[in-house]
Amino acid sequence: MNYEKLMEKAIEASKNSYSPYSKFAVGACVLMDDGSVYTGCNFENSSFGMTICAERNAIGSAIADGKIKIKAVAIYSPNQQKCFPCGACRQVIHEFCENDSDVDIILKNGENIEIYTLAQLLPESFSL
Repeated sequence: MNYEKLMEKAIEASKNSYSPYSKFAVGACVLMDDGSVYTGCNFENSSFGMTICAERNAIGSAIADGKIKIKAVAIYSPNQQKCFPCGACRQVIHEFCENDSDVDIILKNGENIEIYTLAQLLPESFSL
């Protein structure tokens, strides 16, 4: 699947965001190594620490379906151009990739998409 299609799915997922407190909607689409895709949106809770990011939501759906190798992640927010993943999401993406330099992070910037590697966003990453 091409990255424009992944971004379209992330945009659609952002429309389902439950973000009544921050008003910051986010959608994500994860491409797995077998070509399957999973979407997720952020959802908040009045106990703010219980909030789940769109990226981790999508990755959790993939894991629940038995998929554990990420190839790419598209992230979109109507509230911000180039909505980068937070640190927790970067670490979770790292957990489920074979090689962090091979995972593409796809962001929307105006009408264009920009691609970063996970290694660029999480240098000197931690793993056991």
